[in-house]
Amino acid sequence: MTSEPAIRLRGVRQHNLKDLDLEVPLYQLIAISGVSGSGKSSLALHTLYAEGQRRYVETFSPYARQFLERMDRPDADEIDGIPPAIAIESGTAVRSSRSTVGTITEINDYLKTLYARLAIPYCPKCDQPIAREDPSSVAGRIGDLPAGSRLVIAFPHTPDASAEWRQSLIAQGFLRVYADGRIWELESLTVQESAAWVGRELLVVLDRVLLGNTSPGQLADSVATAFRFGQGRMAVVRLPDDILWFSSELACAACGESVPPPTPNLFSFNSPLGACPECRGFGRTIGVDRDLVIPDRRLSVAQGAVKPWGTDRFEYQELMDYCRTHGIPVDVPFGDLPDEAQERIVTGDGEYYGVAGFFQWLETKTYKMPVRVFLSRYRAYVACAACGGSRYQPATRRYRLRGVTLDVLCSWSIARCLVFFNDPWPERDQDPAASLLAAEIRQRLEFLCAVGLDYLSLDRQSRTLSGGEVQRVHLTRALGSALVNVLYVLDEPSVGLHARDQQRLMTQLR
Repeated sequence: MTSEPAIRLRGVRQHNLKDLDLEVPLYQLIAISGVSGSGKSSLALHTLYAEGQRRYVETFSPYARQFLERMDRPDADEIDGIPPAIAIESGTAVRSSRSTVGTITEINDYLKTLYARLAIPYCPKCDQPIAREDPSSVAGRIGDLPAGSRLVIAFPHTPDASAEWRQSLIAQGFLRVYADGRIWELESLTVQESAAWVGRELLVVLDRVLLGNTSPGQLADSVATAFRFGQGRMAVVRLPDDILWFSSELACAACGESVPPPTPNLFSFNSPLGACPECRGFGRTIGVDRDLVIPDRRLSVAQGAVKPWGTDRFEYQELMDYCRTHGIPVDVPFGDLPDEAQERIVTGDGEYYGVAGFFQWLETKTYKMPVRVFLSRYRAYVACAACGGSRYQPATRRYRLRGVTLDVLCSWSIARCLVFFNDPWPERDQDPAASLLAAEIRQRLEFLCAVGLDYLSLDRQSRTLSGGEVQRVHLTRALGSALVNVLYVLDEPSVGLHARDQQRLMTQLR
């Protein structure tokens, strides 16, 4: 018996262990080695981990335990001093296409919260940042303009086709509009001028201001009224033609394009809010694979380059007629045809359906078994055309953190991501919650780099990783949590690793 803290095992008979008595020192790195069948896994996983996990789970309420994995009690006379345990088994297969390096390491969970907290939305049309304004902030920005500036506070209005729009504004007390670089009196507009502005956005003059003669409170009141009449949008015109737009909503003040509010689920492809509606967050869709349709680009159109049509179908004859009519050579290898000619054959045009149109027509006949079998020969998973394989919906990709969208950040290598988070970042450092999130992300990125996975990207699918890569990614999740007084059971952690990577892993484990 030793006085050092240790796990004490007495009479262990789990699987092929025979009345084993053992003391395992705590707070040390212990290696269990032996020939195949000697009981290594029986001791490490089915005894130490099973008992540590079982005792930890028993501390929860009966209601909570029904949702947790239950481990069988190991066959042993006595087990003392065992802490809660975490196990990482070797060869853990990942089959879900939604699992990525970012989701396994839980970096994505921190990223979505960080983006929801600090990311800035940009207008998809104007490519300008979108920010919510309130009357006091707008009044403050107006007050920063040079004294003596002549300003017009206005709100946007689009006249309809009726002839009453002018009278409607006058009845509400608005007598002027700003358009074409000047102010127009509504009462003096001609019928032709009124008709010319139908369907065109004008600025209705709410107030005229000479800076220096107007108090901030009066400015704020005018701005609040402009926001109310402009449905969240207003403009300040610095005469003669300098227009400053403002919005009280998450919408572009200039064009009105809106974005949804930044919530964590908006930045998760596993949530309906953040997933691309076309591929539902998978990043790929089932579509016609051009390489299967035209497998041998050395063949000409006349030789049957389009495999589904061969040389004896009606569609083949139509293709030949189309090519002859439009001067596309039919005896030249398909790969040597001009790109425009190849695209017209594949996608078609206004007078010819093309290969794509043929398969779209077949999609309407999938209730027939032969059609489904035929389609299966030429379909494959391809990158989603809507999101480019990023998995995120368009609104998610409008938010940028230090000028970088989430899908672009996840496509970078781990090493590049670490540089990004190590750079000075005032907005993050001034927000304690954001600093904590960034620190958790940086800690996991550093561990991935330390164990030799700096070349991976966060959006890399887990099922495409090798066994050694999967093992180290799982280690990042387990060790990155910074738990203390926990028993970690690692099953063959160095399997499939180069000697250099084994040394890196040992350094991190110590």
